[in-house]
Formats: sequence, structure tokens, C-alpha cells
Amino acid sequence: MYHFTMITMYKNFISKLPCFDGIPALLIRLYLAPIFIIAGYSKLQLGNPDASGLASLMADPNIVAWFGNEDWGLGLPFPTLLANLAAWTEFLGGWLLVFGLLTRLISIPLMFTMVVAATTVHLDHGWFAVTPTNPDTSSAKVLDWVGIDGAKASLENSQEAAKRLDAMRSLLEENGNTDWLYETGNIVVLNNGIEFSTTYFIMLLALFFIGAGRFTSVDYFIDKKLAKPTEC
Repeated sequence: MYHFTMITMYKNFISKLPCFDGIPALLIRLYLAPIFIIAGYSKLQLGNPDASGLASLMADPNIVAWFGNEDWGLGLPFPTLLANLAAWTEFLGGWLLVFGLLTRLISIPLMFTMVVAATTVHLDHGWFAVTPTNPDTSSAKVLDWVGIDGAKASLENSQEAAKRLDAMRSLLEENGNTDWLYETGNIVVLNNGIEFSTTYFIMLLALFFIGAGRFTSVDYFIDKKLAKPTEC
């Protein structure tokens, strides 16, 4: 009888969870929104005092050059068009995520920008955004346990990165004011891999399937006007 009561209580609890599924969707949106807003803003000339009129709404010339240059940039075709599309997709898309408006729709081009970023900017640098310098706590160790190719090389790279980081710390301790240098944070080895862009892609993919969230988004109230939502 006791076990039956516990199972019933558990099932009742689980049945109510969909009424609160707007909370994780809201948190995902609010996590992603400032990332995309500032990424788009930094590509535009909105804050450039030397740009005015339509020029202030266009992508920064340096960004356009980076999109198009094959030697030190991405080497993409139509760099002006692509730079502006990327900038405005990120900037406006971020604000749409804040309010939960057209969430599934805007998730598609935002996911596309993450795929492009991962494959053109970060892929050659591997997975990690910041290089692990302790192989014993690196997630690559788990992959090494199951025999994933490249995991052992990643762990060896962590050891080499640790040596270089120790050398940098020694130089700073000998020649610098470490109290001031480390006041706002410690030094790391930047790897610039696909970790962040992949994580953002997965979060956007989740939003594409679950939507902007019940009770926490403009999308929900628009849908409520069009069709009766599930009762809670």
C-alpha cells in the first residue's frame, strides 16, 4: 500500500511538470540572448561615432574584410552580404530570444551561424575553448577510457599546455606585479575550439523542439490566442 501511494504521488508530480516547462526554456533563452546580442553588435557599426545614417547599420568594414580574406580571414564569398546577415541575425535574434518571440523560427538561422562558426573558425583547434592543463580532470580522459581517437593526444596536449602555463606564471612572478596581474582572474591557455559554438547549437536545438516556454514567452500567448493550450 505504501509503495502504491508513493508511485501515485510520483506520477501526479510528474504529470504537473509540463506546466512548468517554461522555466528551463526561459533560462536557456536568457543565457543565450546576451551572447548573440553582443556578438551581432560587435560586428555592426551601431556604436561607431564615425558612422552615420545607413552606414551605422552596416557591418564593420574590418569584419567584412575578415569574412572575405583568404589569407587571414574566412575566405567566404559575398563577404559584405554574409557579414551583414550574420550580424543582424545575431543581434535581432538575441533580442527575439529575450522576449520569446518567433523562437523556433529564429533558432534556425542562429543554429546555422553556429555551424558556420564551428566549421570555419574553431574546428581546426579541436574541441576545448580553454585548454585543460590537468589531464586527470580533463573530459578527454573519459573519451580515452572508451578508446576515442584523439583523446590521448588531447591529454598529452594538456600536459604540454601545463608546462607552458607554469613557465608563463614563473616569468610573471619574476618580472611582474602578480597581485595586480591576477586581481581580475588567472591566466589560461586559449584553445578556441568548437566547445562553445557546439554548446550554443545544442541549446538552440532544444529551443527549436520545446519552444520558447509556457507562460514565459510572447510565443506562448500568441499560441494561446490561436489554439487552446494544454490545461494545467
